Amino acid sequence: MLLKDKIAVITAGASGMGQASAQLFAEHGAHVIVVDVNEGAATATVEGIIAAGGSAEAAAVDVRDLDALERLGAKITADHGKVHILYNNVGIPGAAGMQLSEADWDTGIEINARASFFLTGHLLDALKAADGASVIFTSSTSGLVGSPFSPLYSFTKGGIIALVRSYALALAADKVRVNAIAPGQVETPGLAAFFRIDDPEEIARRKAAFAATIPLGRASDPREIASVALFLASDLSSYVTGVTIPVDGGITAK
Repeated sequence: MLLKDKIAVITAGASGMGQASAQLFAEHGAHVIVVDVNEGAATATVEGIIAAGGSAEAAAVDVRDLDALERLGAKITADHGKVHILYNNVGIPGAAGMQLSEADWDTGIEINARASFFLTGHLLDALKAADGASVIFTSSTSGLVGSPFSPLYSFTKGGIIALVRSYALALAADKVRVNAIAPGQVETPGLAAFFRIDDPEEIARRKAAFAATIPLGRASDPREIASVALFLASDLSSYVTGVTIPVDGGITAK
């Protein structure tokens, strides 16, 4: 019970890494606020957590809507008074290439960078009130090394790493630790979107080809990412702040 009686907020918490983290945090005693644009999936995730003996609530929010993010922050602060864990997990592959439409650019920036920046700000008082809080961001190995296929994705995820360092310095005196996880290939429902094709056989072929380049020889399971998030959320990492942890099977070690 590493997170007993803690309040945890997880964006994109209804699928993939976010859902695995919501379930694991709840198993360790946290009350989890599952934030997701898909209200049905968020509700189902919460129902599953409660059925397993945990505590959770759902919040249906489109993170591109800054007013909705402000209302979410205000509601969480009013309802709970403090937030011990904020896991800014939301993100999308976004558009590929170097010739993008303005809409593609805006969507990538809004979801991968702007949303987490603003939500953290809206919850800042609640995080400080916790007298020891942890903020976690989802970056990517593409934020640590270049991506020739998705420069915008690398740009947003690399920016997260710089933001984490800055927040860690700014909030250290308030006992708020700030770190990031940089996953590599993860077997989530959203993984296929990175290949930007619809052919299941071709997607499977490309996934296998990429997995062959990973030193550990496979993609990760979402719960393996969630386990690192649990470490960063808990007092096990009480002296860790301002760092980005690759969870990539060795890709960035090469």
